[in-house]
Parts: sequence; C-alpha cells; structure tokens
Amino acid sequence: MSRLPPKSRETLDDAQRAVWDRIASGARGGVGGPFLALLTSAELCARVEQVGVFIRYECSVPMRLRELAILCVGQHWKAEYEWYAHAPIAAKQGVPEAVIAAIGTGAETVPFDAEPDRVVANFVREVLRTGQASDATYAAAQKLLGDKGTVELTGLVGYYTLLALQLNVFQVRPPEGYRVPWA
Repeated sequence: MSRLPPKSRETLDDAQRAVWDRIASGARGGVGGPFLALLTSAELCARVEQVGVFIRYECSVPMRLRELAILCVGQHWKAEYEWYAHAPIAAKQGVPEAVIAAIGTGAETVPFDAEPDRVVANFVREVLRTGQASDATYAAAQKLLGDKGTVELTGLVGYYTLLALQLNVFQVRPPEGYRVPWA
C-alpha cells in the first residue's frame, strides 16, 4: 500500500488489534487486501468485515455465482487485487477459463456455457454500467435467485464495489509481477 503506512498486528492500537484478531481467526484466515486499508478506521473495518462474512460465505447466492459476480465487479472497477484474489476461486468453483478471460478483458460477448452464469453476469454488469436493472434483466435474476437472492446479489455488488474503491484509492496491489487481464 503506497498511500497508507504498512500495517502489522504489532503496529495497531487496541481497537484495530481487536478487529485484526477477529478477521484473522474467522473465515478468511488472515488479514489482507482491502482490510489492511480499512483497519485505519477500526469501526468501519469491523462493520464492513461483518457484512462481508455474510455476503462472501453465507448468502443464498451459490458460491460459483458469487465468485463470477465478484469478477464482474473487480473488472468494472479495475480493482487489481480483487481480481487477483477471486479469479482463482472462480476457477475452482467451475467458472470456465474462457468466461473468466472474457470478463477480465471486458468483452461484450462472453462464451457462457451455463445459463445461471449468463444471468448473473448480465445482471451485475448492467447494474454496474447503469446503476439499475432493466425489467428483463431483473426478471431473469429474480427467476433464478428469487427475491432474497436478487437482493443479496445486489448487496454483493455494493459490497465488492466498496472493497474495489478501497483497493484502488489506497493502491493495494497484487504481488509484483501479477498481470490483470485488462492491463
């Protein structure tokens, strides 16, 4: 992080250390990426992290579709670290490499082989592009995910947008030498 001082557990105050410990002992298993910037405000970090636990690990949107949606958000905002962290997870969840590559380059045409992937990616990309979902795009997402899942998918877009902006503003980058597909 070139815009904020580096953080380690030892450099934190008591409130920051408590949040660090909760993150490190939770589902993420460590503290990195946007949370290193967010820890500057222990209060914000604590609240954002709790929303994130739900969005990333517990919401009703299937994991494969969550990861696909995260890639759409990361590409839209050109959040290098977000892409670095989630492209491998999407691949492990079965998102085809051709789909990951097309989303990564911002291609208009993506070679989807699964209809749920198409529905979710179209919804997320349209929401990011326009701030809304057309009736047809909304209806497709609602048919696939139901009301609850569509609300949670929209929340995922907002949550990962928040993280993307933290990553970009505070210049949290992937390891040296990692190349994102839009570069």
